[in-house]
Amino acid sequence: MDLGLHGKIAIVTGASAGIGLACSKALYEEGVSVVMVARDRDRLQEAADAIRSARPAEGAARLVPVAGDMTKPETARLAVHAAIEAFGRVDILINNAGNAHFGPFFELPDEAFWETWQLKLLGYMRMVKEAAPHMIRQRDGRIVNIVGIAGRTPSPGYLPGSTSNAALLNFTKGISGELAASNVRINAISPGATETERAVRYTRQQADEKGIGVEAQKAAMSAAIPLKRLVDPAEIAAMALLLVSDRVPSVTGSEFIVDGGQSPGV
Repeated sequence: MDLGLHGKIAIVTGASAGIGLACSKALYEEGVSVVMVARDRDRLQEAADAIRSARPAEGAARLVPVAGDMTKPETARLAVHAAIEAFGRVDILINNAGNAHFGPFFELPDEAFWETWQLKLLGYMRMVKEAAPHMIRQRDGRIVNIVGIAGRTPSPGYLPGSTSNAALLNFTKGISGELAASNVRINAISPGATETERAVRYTRQQADEKGIGVEAQKAAMSAAIPLKRLVDPAEIAAMALLLVSDRVPSVTGSEFIVDGGQSPGV
């Protein structure tokens, strides 16, 4: 399937690992120039180098690493400025940077919620506020918010992330109508349990709480999924590419769940 993305300009946050890295790699392979944003400068550079090394003939100039903390408002401005300076436009934004505290509600301080909301909820909103005006002027743009199934199916041990995700689904739907008038589409992807480092940390915490081994906990998690396996980050990247393409141009303000059938509701 020709997605028609060659020559587009994208910004991906949380791009040094997991879903963000998978999205950056998939976009690059489609001929997209990518501004990769992440906190850890060294790790981000390693991620960019790994993508380039897989396709050395494509040219190093199509990847621009930007080190920055998405809890800081200036990082959104820096990322968009880098895209405009290097490529002259912004066509695609994939919001992915996020982390959340785990633990029982009554043991979590207020800071656990505030830090999660600052990074993911406000971080996504700031990126939209910085990038979307350029798309509006172009009368063309695509935004994908990587959210998570906890936005609809909250877990008692993951309430900072659950509340952030629920708010992001509301934001995605709410802003979609305003952006649609300028042919800017925004959608959300909600992954289920995914093979990322964050999932590994959560698995280890759950295993410790239960007094079992990590592999036993991972097996239990997989058993609870109808397809009996965790989601591969590359699957989320594939869905993101479809949404930022024009293959299904009437879709905006929607959530796409990729969870192996894990979610109990509809």
